[in-house]
Amino acid sequence: MTMTASMTSTYPFEPTPQWTTVNPRPFLPFRTHGEDLEKPHLPSPPRNELFNDNYIVSTHLVPAACPRLTPDIPLPVAPEFSTNASERRRDIERFSVELTERQEHFLQGRFSGERSEKLLWNCANRYAKKVQDGKKGLTLFLAHANGFPKETWETTLRYLLSSPSASLIDEVWSWEAVQHGDAALVNETNLGGIHDWLDSARDIAHFLLHYLPEDASSEALPTHLPLLPETISEYRKTDGFSSRSLVIVGHSFGGCASVLAAVNFPALVSSMILVDPAIVQNGSYPPNSVAFRVPGALARRESWSSREEALRSFEVSPFFGAWHPDVLRLYVTYGLCEDSRGGVKLKMSGLLEALVFAGRAGSPEAWELLDRLDERIELRWVVPGKPGDKGMRGEQATKIRVWRRPANSSNVVIYSAGHLIPQESPEELAQEIAAFLKSKYELRSRSYM
Repeated sequence: MTMTASMTSTYPFEPTPQWTTVNPRPFLPFRTHGEDLEKPHLPSPPRNELFNDNYIVSTHLVPAACPRLTPDIPLPVAPEFSTNASERRRDIERFSVELTERQEHFLQGRFSGERSEKLLWNCANRYAKKVQDGKKGLTLFLAHANGFPKETWETTLRYLLSSPSASLIDEVWSWEAVQHGDAALVNETNLGGIHDWLDSARDIAHFLLHYLPEDASSEALPTHLPLLPETISEYRKTDGFSSRSLVIVGHSFGGCASVLAAVNFPALVSSMILVDPAIVQNGSYPPNSVAFRVPGALARRESWSSREEALRSFEVSPFFGAWHPDVLRLYVTYGLCEDSRGGVKLKMSGLLEALVFAGRAGSPEAWELLDRLDERIELRWVVPGKPGDKGMRGEQATKIRVWRRPANSSNVVIYSAGHLIPQESPEELAQEIAAFLKSKYELRSRSYM
């Protein structure tokens, strides 16, 4: 029986044209680490504090999936900054080609050596309801876009957790990929020179299977979440969570990685809100082209004399100037850190951001796999409608993408935003999330969530 979505859609059904398979790769199993690891300190002050009147925020670390899909190749050295603009542009173009070719060589199996065993860490913020009623409510899992720390979700969260739908939400986990934000600082000496989006998907699954605590609770948790017993992890693979109902909210890169995780472990997920995910059909880019957005990431300014100067420079930037001011302040507070040479710098360098953009093979794999995602998992697509920015690869590609899995799916357009919906229109996004949660979950008994 085909399942019907709980919400109506902006874009009517659009069939998928003929397409060529990319032969999606299998999900490499991971090994869990014991509890005798050398555990790093948080690089930023702990957040154990009130987030709003009803929720407390805290920050945690968990080991990332191991081994990685990628070999242990050192980070490449980015070209030195040149004051000559044309020379700088040539250097970036040449280096962008090098990064793209390196990624292609990896996918073609042309690198020798074992998969990297270096220990990496994911960071996550937990937003827990101060008073839990002991009944099974919703757990939200947030996955960010490339280049942005986990805290850039907090403006959306403030609107959402002050809405009536907050009564349904017991806990929120805002996850951070290994080369982003605080995780980038923790992993600084162990990050490699190639990234694969499938590893980020494996990191999400690894966290959900092996580290997300059994119950939502108002109790404080240790910074380093303990490894769960194998019996619990094995149960979750086939039967999901015994005391949680998980809603994944994934934006851009985070939306793609979340889909790849959910395809492989569908029992974990109740529903997904996909915020213009970076899921693009094979052939959307010309063969041998420089990976999308790599040059822009490499050209990004990385340091300022102070946070105040950084904020001023962002406010006059066409890119950052479109952001909600509260999100921009969060980016300055949590996306930057002290620079040992003086002033402040990005926690995630332009090089790391470029390496993520170069590792785009997971995007067409997710596009192809969408129609295999368990129909039980309801999909709510939230896509942009700003003139000139109507979704990844344009409006027609978006109309096709949101119906790649027709059953139990719906979509809505936010006309005030481009691709960066959580950054530009966090209040509207929170309203859409709240409306979806209310429609799908409000009338259910908590025991059936």
